[in-house]
Amino acid sequence: MAPDQVATLTLLTAVVALFIWGRWRVDIVALAALVAAVLLGLVPAAEAFSGFGHPAVITVAAVLAISSALARSGLVDLMAARIERVVHGRIVQLGALSALGGTMSGFMNNVGALALLMPVALSMARRTGYAPALVLMPLSFATILGGLVTLIGTPPNVLIADYRREVTGTSFALFDFAWVGFPLACAGIVFVVAVGWRLLPASASAAPGSDSPFDIEGYLTEVLVPEDAKAIGLTLDELIEGQEPAPHVDAIVRGRTRVIRRLRHARLQAGDVLLVHGETEAIEGLVAQGLTLVAAKQLENEDSAGPIDRAALTTIEAVVPPRSWIEGRSALTTQLRSRYGINLLAVARAGERIAGRLRDVRFRAGDVVLLQGSRDQLSDTVRALGCLPLAERKLALEPQRAFVPLVLFGAAILATVSGVLPAAIALTGGLVAMVLARVITMREVYEAVDWQVVVLLAAMIPVGAAIVTTGTAGLIGGGIAALAGDASAHLLLALVLIVTMTLSDIMNNAATAVVMAPISVALAQSVQVSPDPMLMAVAVGASSAFLTPIGHQNNLLVMGPGGYRFGDYWRMGLPLEVLLVGLGVWLIPIAWPF
Repeated sequence: MAPDQVATLTLLTAVVALFIWGRWRVDIVALAALVAAVLLGLVPAAEAFSGFGHPAVITVAAVLAISSALARSGLVDLMAARIERVVHGRIVQLGALSALGGTMSGFMNNVGALALLMPVALSMARRTGYAPALVLMPLSFATILGGLVTLIGTPPNVLIADYRREVTGTSFALFDFAWVGFPLACAGIVFVVAVGWRLLPASASAAPGSDSPFDIEGYLTEVLVPEDAKAIGLTLDELIEGQEPAPHVDAIVRGRTRVIRRLRHARLQAGDVLLVHGETEAIEGLVAQGLTLVAAKQLENEDSAGPIDRAALTTIEAVVPPRSWIEGRSALTTQLRSRYGINLLAVARAGERIAGRLRDVRFRAGDVVLLQGSRDQLSDTVRALGCLPLAERKLALEPQRAFVPLVLFGAAILATVSGVLPAAIALTGGLVAMVLARVITMREVYEAVDWQVVVLLAAMIPVGAAIVTTGTAGLIGGGIAALAGDASAHLLLALVLIVTMTLSDIMNNAATAVVMAPISVALAQSVQVSPDPMLMAVAVGASSAFLTPIGHQNNLLVMGPGGYRFGDYWRMGLPLEVLLVGLGVWLIPIAWPF
């Protein structure tokens, strides 16, 4: 083994370990890997940043921005509202939403597709009387499955198509993935709609109260005992006696520093702050007894003319998505009240009890936050924070304007399919046309692009190239072929698919594609078969992360609103992945022969 191969294997092992560890941001890991590759002489310094101009990176960035323009058009809201009015029954509603989500994900960012449909799903669940947990995970899986169908459906497909161009001289076309992806997506969506939701734990089937839009174990909030409260002098047992559901008081903060945790015999005093966990009804019960929410202070107008009229205030529940800019920050450091004019009333984190004061809680992806602010501006403020509202939006739809982005996007797709322009050029041209048509502004374009994904791809592409140029991919592929002996090509295909799925469940799917693509091609060359089926197996496996909430952003996005625990995902995800492997090993060689 040559020294550069030893260095590449060591670097690759370290990168995969850091991705799995998850303590560092994926873009930081990728940039560190790129710098290390240059220092080790694996990547020429002159080519270190070539990934930022790579067609795959440009294509992904353009798709993210176009997805935002399509979302802003209001067409999706119109279709979702039509489904909600016309379709009735849990299974039929779930099937219609999942089919719509899968279709949207084939042509736009699947995180954006889920974000658009999640409020509709919550509304349907509330009106029909079943738990949102029964619809949110199936909807998340359906939007992930939809990305299998087209080149632009998910970043791994773009990477695989471009790597095929480097190996064979010809890229996968826009709908080449559909020969395998479409039947797999259909089979997967049928499974989650007909069977999958039944595999969730019994707790997920319990319908929430009519006033609760989704099922969570409870918010963390703070309530104050005011000077004139009737609760003064009462113990906590006396305060919550007969209240159903009952809140859980973690501690009492008295004065500036004193924290009382032995609560059994403590009697409430004026000015006490109670750290409370509970459902919304439980917290409302305390407020009804004269206690007040600490965070619900008067909000000043921008001109400091006075507090906002109480009638103009409203509350909204929102979820913190992965890679939101407030992730890792607290309400105090974000300056929610002074800078944005909103109050953080409560935070909920699925499967975990939050400790500490509300103002010091650092937001995590998947957290559900209860915010209060001006009725006219709260929705825009939530979007500025990078959060997703868990409520139906009322958009004023202008049909003629709404179809402009759809027509421009269709023209870009037609140019790509016909071969007139490469996907990167066609989609970028479509985006420029949307900006000129005032469908979306350049500021909104920059906000829509997930720069963490862009940096990740741009940094990992040269590292992936080093796996090939140093001969490391051939070494790994040849080693696997030697160990497999006389194993059939179908068995090797299954091995590639399973390994890629496993990696994608625990690390970023784009990084998984970058690592596995050269290894799969080297394996194909070692056993003298076409690289196409192996590359297609990597594409399917990298986009099939269903076992954990960390495998895909969509899974993490529904964790809080659905009230899921980490271990709930494999119940539906494991049989789904088994189904995809079984069908994939049979379908891939038919569409792309060995």
